[in-house]
Amino acid sequence: MDDAERKGLPVEQVIVPRFERAELLLVRLPFVSPFGTSVHVWTVKEALLLRLVADGVEGWGECVADPDPYYASETTATARHIIVDFLLPMVADGQTVGELRRRWRRVRGHEMAKATVENAILDLAARRRGVPLHELLGFPPTRIPSGISIGLKDSPEALVEAVAEAVAKGYHRVKIKISRGRDIPFVRAVRARFPSLPLMVDANGDYTLDDADHLRQLDEFALMMIEQPLGYNDIYQHSLLQPRLATPLCLDESIHCLEDALAAVALGACRVVNVKQGRVGGLAEAIRIARACHERGVPVWSGGMDETGIGRAVNIHLQTAPGFTLPGDTSETSRYFAEDIVEPPVVLEADGFIAIPKGPGTGVRIVPERLERCTAHRERLR
Repeated sequence: MDDAERKGLPVEQVIVPRFERAELLLVRLPFVSPFGTSVHVWTVKEALLLRLVADGVEGWGECVADPDPYYASETTATARHIIVDFLLPMVADGQTVGELRRRWRRVRGHEMAKATVENAILDLAARRRGVPLHELLGFPPTRIPSGISIGLKDSPEALVEAVAEAVAKGYHRVKIKISRGRDIPFVRAVRARFPSLPLMVDANGDYTLDDADHLRQLDEFALMMIEQPLGYNDIYQHSLLQPRLATPLCLDESIHCLEDALAAVALGACRVVNVKQGRVGGLAEAIRIARACHERGVPVWSGGMDETGIGRAVNIHLQTAPGFTLPGDTSETSRYFAEDIVEPPVVLEADGFIAIPKGPGTGVRIVPERLERCTAHRERLR
């Protein structure tokens, strides 16, 4: 990787605000309905939130880790440890975000914890300047296309019904989860009902290279992509699978940093990349990955992690960056939570687009009484 790949971004030049207080909150929000993948089913969203306060102004960051290690090795407990004992102690007055990120390189991995702190810092900096987060990142506003992720269903009929609801809402793209035993007939039923729907599938690593002939059956459905069919963290095996399929592969869990994305593209392991800013270490790294992929003709989209309104708003602002050319996992709040902890909620406009929340920072406002109701633990740090 040459210096051009690591050239500075406007976000890295932001001065880290001096904050007087830091607080971690563990919140639990029940999902409207269980969300299932090939590895686990979740009924509650447990999120670790970081609150920074400077001169009466608050900045918020949300950790995308789960309480369990079924999606990633990071959990809310490990993130709390890394944030408290390593990342926050490295924050110093007067340093830039870029300088802080370079100090954090001593901490191997733990990208979700790093993203939590970086998001809170950038939200705080934008709010103190009185500008929207996307402006702080260096990007003009734009309308955000919508996408929805539908978990595993017990029958093709149930899946078709869920997809029909999404289509009626006006979503621009629909993603459906698949797994062994719940794939070809399920996708066939959806495609038969919606022959022109922008449709993709996500396997969450449930297959192996030995399943290549089986996965090739998906080529008949004109899918946008097959997301992460093979092992978690794998790049090489996907590079062997992609030439055997007509459908583009998309890598998700395998991409933790710019270097991973460059390796995947160079090896031909995918033709699309899912960038989850909370998984790759924050907004700065996500923007860098999107730019590098765009320069190589590889489309990128913003993945979601069933975030509360805090993380969901960050992802919306991120999608103003060049390179995010496909609809991401950006869906309405009401699909996940009967009551979120912020206002305004994410809603689809008549044509399916999503407006960027207005106001400084992420543009969303914490509703104290809602936050209090769902807070399981609160810890003052500084």
